[in-house]
Amino acid sequence: MAETSKAEGGRLTTHVLDTAAGKPAAGLSIELYHLDGQARTHLKTVVTNDDGRCDAPLLAGAEFRTGEYELVFAAGDYLRRQGTKLPEPAFLDHVPIRFGMAEPMHYHVPLLLSPYGYSTYRGS
Repeated sequence: MAETSKAEGGRLTTHVLDTAAGKPAAGLSIELYHLDGQARTHLKTVVTNDDGRCDAPLLAGAEFRTGEYELVFAAGDYLRRQGTKLPEPAFLDHVPIRFGMAEPMHYHVPLLLSPYGYSTYRGS
């Protein structure tokens, strides 16, 4: 079992950019999960604002714990609302990103999204 510890001062943020349209991905739903071995616990659902960001950190203060996490971005729903013609099933309907947070610091996990590709990195 993975050990998680309280980590005051850490925070988790994200930012989604629609690289096909050249704009922030506003209104995109994101699910946050905590991972512990094979267990996957849903922590929250958020929706990006007009800047493609969340209005508050996904985790911060007492909520922040080190450990393994997963963000699942509802890419297909977002792209369909933008009028993007997608095959059924869509190539990228849900985009999962799994990552670890080992220390109480700022973890920024951006997503650069298009209908047929995506990339991420540890931002600042």
